[in-house]
Amino acid sequence: MPVIEDAADGVAALRALVGPGDVAVLTGAGISTESGIPDYRGPSGAARRNHTPMTYQQFTGDPAARRRYWARSHAGWRHIAAAAPNSGHTAVAALQRAGLLAGIVTQNVDGLHQAGGARSVLELHGSLARVLCSDCGDVSPRDLLAERLTAANPDFRADAVDAGVSGAEEPDDGPAGAADAAGTPTAGSGRVNPDGDAALGEAEIARFALVGCQRCGSDRLEPDVVFFGATVPRERVTAAMAVVERARLLLVLGSSLTVMSGYRFVLRAGQLGIPVAIVNQGPTRADPRADLIIDARLGDVLPPLARQLA
Repeated sequence: MPVIEDAADGVAALRALVGPGDVAVLTGAGISTESGIPDYRGPSGAARRNHTPMTYQQFTGDPAARRRYWARSHAGWRHIAAAAPNSGHTAVAALQRAGLLAGIVTQNVDGLHQAGGARSVLELHGSLARVLCSDCGDVSPRDLLAERLTAANPDFRADAVDAGVSGAEEPDDGPAGAADAAGTPTAGSGRVNPDGDAALGEAEIARFALVGCQRCGSDRLEPDVVFFGATVPRERVTAAMAVVERARLLLVLGSSLTVMSGYRFVLRAGQLGIPVAIVNQGPTRADPRADLIIDARLGDVLPPLARQLA
């Protein structure tokens, strides 16, 4: 399959496929890079740095791991909360308003699709904007937890970074249903990753004070995201698969599809004879199965596509 690298040529080719409508959109971290949130496998992505994964089992079973997670996540949350949707997000929303989409499935946990005007977005890996209590099931806004953590840590230095601090990244592959993208990837030297985690000095982590659930007092709070070692809820996978199954075209935006979490939708589209179009910077796992590949910035492709079709 030839790869189109010219954005204008890509728009023309994509217009012919998207124009008839009934398009299932699957997005990955690459659609948020132009909002200042690094992706995993792009030129400056997390996978190009040296990381060690934190599993869900570590997070739930080790209080020190939870402290580390929440300290670093608290440092990075302000960047996620301040991020604004970019022209790619608003273009997807415009295509949806024009009635051209069968649905939107995202692997991202940043909420930028909704902020950009999209509706009924299926968040495959959850959302950083929500916090869960493992014991009583209470769901609360992340902004509220951020306020409480700020009050509990008045001297917290979110910019105190030790050189060489390592974090986590997605694995190169993963079983179907596995949590492939949320984990705790940590960027080097102050960078923030797609899940909002930031590198932080060990001294700051050691003195970081946690807060408990406001309903039951438990210290087992967790972000409403799918970690490594956990599984995407079955009903969520089923709902996302239904979006693909009722579509005429699967359009993949900003995902390398390296993990099964997203790649399985391409496999299902192939089983049903549904064509696949991919817009991504760099190769993807699904390139051999794609009917159209555009290697270009989403900000150069999606806005003109939306203007022409919507």
